[in-house]
Amino acid sequence: MKASSSLSSGPVSLNSALEAGRRVLLTEAGALHSLAESLDGPFSAALERLLAVKGRVVVTGMGKSGHIGAKIAATLASTGTPAFFVHPAEASHGDLGMVTQDDAVIALSNSGETAELADIVAYTRRFAIPLIGITGRADSALAVDSDVALVLPAFEEACPHGLAPTTSTTLMLALGDALAVALLESKGFTAEDFRLFHPGGKLGQRLMRVADLMHGPQELPLCTPDTLMADVLVEMTGKSLGCAGVMGADGRLAGMITDGDLRRHMEDGLMRRRAVDVMTPDPMTVSPTLLAGEALHRMNSRKVTGLFVVDPGGRPVGFLHVHDLLRAGIV
Repeated sequence: MKASSSLSSGPVSLNSALEAGRRVLLTEAGALHSLAESLDGPFSAALERLLAVKGRVVVTGMGKSGHIGAKIAATLASTGTPAFFVHPAEASHGDLGMVTQDDAVIALSNSGETAELADIVAYTRRFAIPLIGITGRADSALAVDSDVALVLPAFEEACPHGLAPTTSTTLMLALGDALAVALLESKGFTAEDFRLFHPGGKLGQRLMRVADLMHGPQELPLCTPDTLMADVLVEMTGKSLGCAGVMGADGRLAGMITDGDLRRHMEDGLMRRRAVDVMTPDPMTVSPTLLAGEALHRMNSRKVTGLFVVDPGGRPVGFLHVHDLLRAGIV
């Protein structure tokens, strides 16, 4: 005798599956809109608590809420708010020692009655550690015990049975992102700060600066306006950057000589001419602090393959070639 199965038998049509997918996304999108509209005083109060933290933000949650909590902790940590995740069951078996009175705790529970959170919640109450609860019920134990309760707006789970955490976890995740970004902006966290925490991968490449890739001062082919072109060519050949910078008496970059400039003056007694007669005056330059991706965009827009890098006073401090950007994976 075959054992009966509670799972429905028979394939689901592709159209039905697509419709289910759309229904889930629309359900969750509507809930997110309601969440955005509902942000008010408690959200601001939570930000004030988190901005005042001298230690770290400890995020905790059980089950699916725990998975969301781990992501929230990671987002906070990467955007300038030191944070880590503590599993509530592990907290009850010694990991409460990770939580100090300089910290704050964010606890996630849709029902607000998760038994595994009881010990860590009680610990925050005992030692006056700020507790921010994220829950779906304003009358729950977690909401009542929290210093600040962020209560999710009324919603329906996208699961057709109303059982699997779907909309609820999406709302928690989005609320965590909202907290992280609001804290980032409140602290004046910059792209450079962000890069310090993301040195690898595509994100690290996108945040690289011109100074990270440019050729340094010792490699620069430079001359004065009165330098004979015969000597300029020697300088260009020796430095192998395919160009030369022309320095004014004030030390600022006055012009640039490229292969194109050489070809345009080839029939004009080039070797007897001076650099000032051949150079392109006031060439486009970039700052060493400019994002490398933006430098590439400027090169492409002007159809040039190299730029001198100058300091705020206009003095050359480096040179950036398009090949340097491509080798670094800047696209």
